[in-house]
Amino acid sequence: MRTIARIDIKNQDVIKGINLEGLRKIGNPENIVKEYYLNGIDEILIIDSVASLYGRNNLFDLIKNITKEIFVPITLGGGIRSLKDIENALNSGADKVAINSKALEDPDFLSKAVSSFGESTILVNIEAKKISEERWEPYKFCGREKTNLNLIDWINTIQDKGCGEILLTSIDKEGTETGFDIDLITNVHEIIKKPLIVSGGCGNLNHIQEVKKRFKDVSVAVASVLHYKILKISEIKKLFL
Repeated sequence: MRTIARIDIKNQDVIKGINLEGLRKIGNPENIVKEYYLNGIDEILIIDSVASLYGRNNLFDLIKNITKEIFVPITLGGGIRSLKDIENALNSGADKVAINSKALEDPDFLSKAVSSFGESTILVNIEAKKISEERWEPYKFCGREKTNLNLIDWINTIQDKGCGEILLTSIDKEGTETGFDIDLITNVHEIIKKPLIVSGGCGNLNHIQEVKKRFKDVSVAVASVLHYKILKISEIKKLFL
């Protein structure tokens, strides 16, 4: 299991919300990324929370600055809508890109991305919301817009089209600090053939231990527990020794 810091950004500020809404400013992304790196984080996931919604890319310069001093894998997401965007992200210093909205609009884009840049470079970000018993739906635009797709069908599609990893974020749990969405993870775990990262809901070490116990091959991405100093990175990493 890897310990991954999730950093959501809006207008150059690190932000945190609940259910991807009600965003609160946390601080300067360069300072926060450097702090997590110095404290031993394994990977960093940086998401522009409004880039796809507004059709823009604002973080390439930020990634350039960050990667001058940060030497762990960095994934950049938000606003990745073309092969040129992927090229710019990688040239800026990102190791991988996270794709959500563009893939939902054009699944064949994943095939083109993998063909051009390699499977290990492409992560699909799934923002899932429960809509009925044992049924979840992937959303786009950082949890703002329904797709009317079935989550299981969507996971099968992205694995057929190609991707190196899957980030599964529970909209219902995100920012609540009440624990990861175990029902959601259980529902999809058996069909996922790619490395899986789960996000949304972590509030203490017990929540991470539960994921580790139930799903030994799953990694966790955490935000609130780091942003609000609830947990130290060293405490989390000791669970995986």
